Amino acid sequence: MRPPTREYCATRMSKTDEDILAFIRTWVWSGFYGADDIQEMIGEVLEHAADEAMLRAAVEPELATKANAEKTWPRVTDCDRLDAVFAELDREGIIALQNAGFTISDGHSDVGERLAERDRDQVKGYCFYHGQDLERAVAGGGLMLAFGDLDAEPSGKHAVGALVAAALRKAGFEVDWNGDPEKRILLPRIDWKRRYR
Repeated sequence: MRPPTREYCATRMSKTDEDILAFIRTWVWSGFYGADDIQEMIGEVLEHAADEAMLRAAVEPELATKANAEKTWPRVTDCDRLDAVFAELDREGIIALQNAGFTISDGHSDVGERLAERDRDQVKGYCFYHGQDLERAVAGGGLMLAFGDLDAEPSGKHAVGALVAAALRKAGFEVDWNGDPEKRILLPRIDWKRRYR
């Protein structure tokens, strides 16, 4: 089946189909999901009135469009630099997770799971962004990062936030954070170009 044309989208597509198609585009351009992952995720959000065949057929053309766009991207993108920062933080005792669940609660749960795999004495704290943060970043709205220490102490949380912010600045990111341990760190100008690995 051919992907939907702009004319079809403008005249025939339901709000449900439009919403699911937007999800598909976000999933593709996030760089975290391959074709099989996305087909499975479509199954999780399908509603009775959705045009399933059209939506499923839209995945491969969108992946192809992204693959062509990737050829024009710089060798090292902001997402590559973010990967490096998260790897560095993880080595320094900060559990650093990307695309951790869909909500703050999910992210904290994922941190708990990772903590169970590590020596707690070697962990200073955590940072992560979740699926809703990822959606905003893909759409050009910047990336929000949650962070904290394991004891939920303001001074410890501030120290972790300062460490995360410093690592991001060192990597060349513009960082919007005023030092408040209760305020999330924002990367307002991250250019979301993540190659699927």
